[in-house]
Amino acid sequence: MTRNPILEEIDQAREELLAEHDGDLGAYIRSANERALASGHPIATLKQRTIRRTGAPKSGIAAVDRQSSPPGDQ
Repeated sequence: MTRNPILEEIDQAREELLAEHDGDLGAYIRSANERALASGHPIATLKQRTIRRTGAPKSGIAAVDRQSSPPGDQ
């Protein structure tokens, strides 16, 4: 298998970050979150999206699709 220096660098960085937290991914994530909050930069909070129902028929044919074209639009 050929070596990919970029992937090797990423793997090395991951190992170093986890080693700083004794291999505990949860500890790393908590630490990163604390650093992000302490930075003072705004952090986005996303609201859960909901799906709204429309009045379109379930067959997939809207009332507009059933209308005929105006005269001269053929």
